[in-house]
Amino acid sequence: MFTAGYSTGFCLDPDRPAWRTNDPRPLVWSAWYPADAQDTVELSDGVDDAWFKSGPIAPNARLSEKRAQWPTVLLSHGTGGSADGMGWLGRRLAERGFIAWGVSHHGNTSIEPYLPEGFACWWERARDLSVLLDLLTADGPFAGRIDTDSVFASGFSLGGYAVLCLAGALTDLDLFEAWRQTEAPEMGGPREFPDLADRLKRLEQSSETFRRSVARHGQSWRDHRIRAVVAYAPAPTVRAFEPQSVASIDIPVALMTGAADAEAPFEACTRWLEKQNPSFAVSRLDEPVGHYVFLQEATDVGKAAEPSICVDPQGIDRRAIHERAAAAAIDLFARVGA
Repeated sequence: MFTAGYSTGFCLDPDRPAWRTNDPRPLVWSAWYPADAQDTVELSDGVDDAWFKSGPIAPNARLSEKRAQWPTVLLSHGTGGSADGMGWLGRRLAERGFIAWGVSHHGNTSIEPYLPEGFACWWERARDLSVLLDLLTADGPFAGRIDTDSVFASGFSLGGYAVLCLAGALTDLDLFEAWRQTEAPEMGGPREFPDLADRLKRLEQSSETFRRSVARHGQSWRDHRIRAVVAYAPAPTVRAFEPQSVASIDIPVALMTGAADAEAPFEACTRWLEKQNPSFAVSRLDEPVGHYVFLQEATDVGKAAEPSICVDPQGIDRRAIHERAAAAAIDLFARVGA
């Protein structure tokens, strides 16, 4: 077991613009990695009024020299969250000998103002992860230390959709709209943008960047460096996937969802994916496990401010579920990378 080092950074994707400027698309990242330092601290996202705990980490510790290169896991957070929201997994991966990187997806992250484009153009998340891997493999604090033959990906909710794109699933917005109208007509915009449909109509008229993103939504975002994927509570956006593209995924995939998940219902999302590709390993966590159990453990401030995402039903131990969920990912990645 290692100490989990932790650091943050910033890079740019020169091939895609930011949503509202002509500047390159920003990629703000957090990393958890094996370190030999013995002194750890437990942060609350670095501020006293934060909603979530970091768990024990060693900020800015040096990457361990016990191996020349390390297996790597790319992490994608849920709607409106941030890279640090995947810290419960990143920290445990680091303790077991993986470098884990999470990116805060531009326009869809709590570290910057929310933008409707960021909530609508889900497929850009997959490209974020691939570009981050490109950039940090070539330059930065971990350049030369990444085992490029052992790269994996994991995501929560909308992040689960993103990592399945990396595995080869193809998006078709017409399929999603047909499913929504038939099976989920009550589904509107996310709580951050309940009027998202109206906003998107305006963006279609005013934003060339938005129009170009929508035009490329059906492209393949497959990254052949990714050897296995774990998705926690994959979001309803998976119903935009072309079924044959899911059936054609040929790398190991594991899915884990709570039985009481109201945001990404097990049958509509996880079970549907399994029906398209029976090779997927599926875990259904018993009642009353819901969607937000896959967020970081909450502080008292968080529990008071937003109990709907920070407080679990009686009898649910969020830390224990994190241990189980991380162990499943570590076991899969270790077996595939062996």
